[in-house]
Amino acid sequence: MANYYSDHPEFDFYLNHPEMKRIVELKERNFADKDTYADAPVDFDDAIENYKHVLDITGDIAANILEPNAEDVDLEGPHLVDGRMHYAAKTYENLDATRKAGLWGISMPRRYGGLSLPITPYSMASEIVATADAGFQNIWSLQDCIETLYEFGDEEQRKKYIPRVCAGETMSMDLTEPDAGSDLQRVMLKATYDEENKCWRLNGVKRFITNGDSDIHLVLARSEEGTRDGRGLSMFIYDKRDGGVTVRHIEHKLGIHGSPTCELVYKNAKCELCGNTRLGLIKYVMALMNGARLGIAAQSVGVSQAAYNEAIAYARERKQFDTEIVKFPAVYDMISRMKAKLDAGRSILYQTARYVDIYKALDDIARERKLTPEERQEQKKYSRLADAFTPLAKGMNSEYANQNAYDAIQVHGGSGFIMEYKSQRLYRDARIFSIYEGTTQLQVVAAIRYISNGTYLNIIKEMLEKEVAEDLQPLKVRVEKMVTLYEQALTYVKEANDQEMHDFLARRLYNMTCDIIMSLLILDDATRAPELFQKSANVYVRYAEAEVIGDAAYVTSFIKEDLANFRAE
Repeated sequence: MANYYSDHPEFDFYLNHPEMKRIVELKERNFADKDTYADAPVDFDDAIENYKHVLDITGDIAANILEPNAEDVDLEGPHLVDGRMHYAAKTYENLDATRKAGLWGISMPRRYGGLSLPITPYSMASEIVATADAGFQNIWSLQDCIETLYEFGDEEQRKKYIPRVCAGETMSMDLTEPDAGSDLQRVMLKATYDEENKCWRLNGVKRFITNGDSDIHLVLARSEEGTRDGRGLSMFIYDKRDGGVTVRHIEHKLGIHGSPTCELVYKNAKCELCGNTRLGLIKYVMALMNGARLGIAAQSVGVSQAAYNEAIAYARERKQFDTEIVKFPAVYDMISRMKAKLDAGRSILYQTARYVDIYKALDDIARERKLTPEERQEQKKYSRLADAFTPLAKGMNSEYANQNAYDAIQVHGGSGFIMEYKSQRLYRDARIFSIYEGTTQLQVVAAIRYISNGTYLNIIKEMLEKEVAEDLQPLKVRVEKMVTLYEQALTYVKEANDQEMHDFLARRLYNMTCDIIMSLLILDDATRAPELFQKSANVYVRYAEAEVIGDAAYVTSFIKEDLANFRAE
């Protein structure tokens, strides 16, 4: 019987990464829970076995329940009945299966009913669920919103809401409005304090809200009357049990049909303030969005895996001219690039997740005691690395998911255009990944300061110092040449001293940054596990080299006068 965890040894490879020891040490606080909770690990090996057990259950459910249900969910979609959203019938089966398996509140502490897993294995579970059904992954992975409530809510709110999510209640983050998409400073949903009832009330409309009729909502609203910018926004917790919110419309979308995207109307809805006023956008949404972006990176890798699975299976089975098409260079060229992008994308996903794990664990420890100077330095280092890598992991994996889904259809030829084949659904599902939770263009904006100030270049040079296997040395030489071109391009743009030109070329600088970092990551993986990654390392580095050469040539031959040719009239 298929299992989307055990069928892929890459997961165990990343669970055995050297940094996992530090992650487990910080997360488990020297395994203090073992005396209180029967399922708490007693040492590092036991912790890893716990993670594997959870992933094995996830892989079984994904392969044998979620994936077989995915087509029916895609065809039926959610329904709107009397102002309430109702999932597709098979979605309720998926929810029931994951709840019975205890796959909710995965990252939450055991004292609230959670599994206390680090972000890295949680991201693996998220990828596995997405491989089966990207639409259901949206519903399931929004449990991650509870991280923001855990970090910024008070203890009373934690005790009230976290056990409910651990039991399987759903969540949503209600940010976007008709006039506030990427520019969340324009949010105008009004929050007013009800003196008589000693609570806050929400009034207004939210749009494009994923899983918008969920049980527990985190809502961005304007609490400071007369303000027009982000400093007037606060974060609120809305409990569906309290009423006051109706679903006005469910969007009819290109893909991820199982995931309801709702327009919500708030009418004097009772809510609770999360954290402090005025910090809703400045602090809390930033934390919420970074978690969501890592979730989309995992979702993207899952769909990349599914697209590769479909392409390779079809190519091995389909014959033309009495030969399996997988043997044709034009076809195996496409498939090898799909696999290389998948492996490189997965590598940066879990590198980012490890960075997030370390700084978040230290943040959590800081709520209990004062950090040592060494721990504060470690916290600062990994927080910065997580902030730098998240836009790379989200941006590139969402683009690769689109490319791999596109190529999966191409491998299928005319059959890929037929609705009975799964590839068309993957293609439709993937298209949103590079748009929601921050478009790829916004990931470039998030990354560009680290490009301009040399942070990525310093990281790259540090990575270049790592030894690679002898037979991978020629590939490392190729990467070193890429770095030279990258430095030249950076210097050229800086010396031009023109902001518009800098912004115009930012995407190409971003692509070069990602290509080089991902090349170095896949080389490191191939050094430690050649049986898993050597082929992809050979393909990916060559692919990245061609991309970097092209982008470098474009950048270094560009002059600011050229901008006039691109401006829309």
